[in-house]
Amino acid sequence: MPMSEKELIVVIGPTAVGKTDYSIALAKKYKSPIISCDSRQIFKEMKIGTAPPSPEQLAEVKHYFIFSHSVTDYYTAGKYEKEALTLIDELFKTHDTLVVCGGSGLYVDALCNGLDDFPKTDQKIREELTSRLKNEGIESLRAELKLVDPETYEVLDLANGQRIVRALEVYLMTGRKFSSFKTDSVKKRPFKITKRYLLRPREELYDRINRRVDIMLKEGLVDEVKSLMPYRDMPALRTVGYRELFDYFDHKISMEEAVRLIKRNSRRYAKRQITWWRNETPIFDF
Repeated sequence: MPMSEKELIVVIGPTAVGKTDYSIALAKKYKSPIISCDSRQIFKEMKIGTAPPSPEQLAEVKHYFIFSHSVTDYYTAGKYEKEALTLIDELFKTHDTLVVCGGSGLYVDALCNGLDDFPKTDQKIREELTSRLKNEGIESLRAELKLVDPETYEVLDLANGQRIVRALEVYLMTGRKFSSFKTDSVKKRPFKITKRYLLRPREELYDRINRRVDIMLKEGLVDEVKSLMPYRDMPALRTVGYRELFDYFDHKISMEEAVRLIKRNSRRYAKRQITWWRNETPIFDF
């Protein structure tokens, strides 16, 4: 089969919607491995808080980009694009259909459409913004980002100061919105791409998110986060489920409050994911 007839099926949707189970069923149907497209499940130290496939699920179907890197690695959507495309090119030599499973919008866009070349870090601007983050607080930078790039503001993790710094840095360096770097040019892929967007009613989705957090806690999330305290400043760990428990270990909040915030912030993350894919048509409802 020529490459132009090969198909990449990309399963997308908000956290806890059921992408893993659906992708495994799809992979079995097409006798395909699963290429993960998640910016956090890639890290081997984060085996609970990122809700990766279970050991049983990983044994059912071969997965790529699960636990393949360390939180100490500097990893980006651009690196993922290059590594994933190299893998896909190799796998298409023996498969006609491949399954991708992902909830990270930027990584999915990088894989399907490519990313413009983001400018390299301007150390002076980065230091100035980081200093403002420390001295003025995150709200000040959030307000500025909302003013200059409301599109990025809508989908960015607004609790992640470093991502806000990076978005503002790109804008100040180039005069272009950070969001424009994922939409200006679409790189044509030599294979067919089909997206399957999974969605559930909001209340059902939120209930699944809350129950998932409870399960993570029973599985040892608190101990996992505690073991990662030495690496807490790494970008990979500035994410929901980890930063709230870091605050608990710093005695800033109670455990009860940490759990409440993890659930709330996970629901907000799901809402941002839905916003990111608002132009996609749900073609599979549970």
